[in-house]
Amino acid sequence: MTEEKRNDEVIQAAKEYISNLFKGNADGHDAEHSIRVYQNACRIAVRYPEADLRVVSLAALLHDADDHKLFNTEDFQNARTFLISQNIDSSVIERICEVIGGVSFSKNRGKKPETIEGKIVQDADRLDAMGAIGIARTFAYGGKNGRPLEASLQHFDDKLLLLKDEMNTDEARRLAEVRHKYMLDFLSEYQEENKKI
Repeated sequence: MTEEKRNDEVIQAAKEYISNLFKGNADGHDAEHSIRVYQNACRIAVRYPEADLRVVSLAALLHDADDHKLFNTEDFQNARTFLISQNIDSSVIERICEVIGGVSFSKNRGKKPETIEGKIVQDADRLDAMGAIGIARTFAYGGKNGRPLEASLQHFDDKLLLLKDEMNTDEARRLAEVRHKYMLDFLSEYQEENKKI
């Protein structure tokens, strides 16, 4: 079996693993989110041939497999379980887990990953918190957690509108500009429709 075919099989297995792991989740941290992060990461990684695409791909797909908001695991237990089941070399597992550890916005505020793989996956995740999808995810999370509309809107100021200036890569910065503008337009329209008479 060629290395490329083997990598494709592992990626497919990772997609199936997260589909089962996130089954029934409706707060915006679901398998579809992880797959979009993977697609964003692949789109960015094309511009950085020095990046290890296998590390980028698997870290992107598994980045929420141990999210503290969703799972009570330690040391990336869910991600490691999957990677070990796929006979991934232990040194590669450590690199993937290091990338995953640098993704969370709340845990990595103001910190930039040291590796190009880490920068790409962090950017890919942050892009999925922006634009139309970011807006939809914000209100899905708010609704599931009993957060009123105004509290969800506060999330734009607390996080979403800050993301554009925290991107690591030029490609992500370019993509973020468009999504940032969309969010500003949405907020403007929301305020217009919510005007008190």
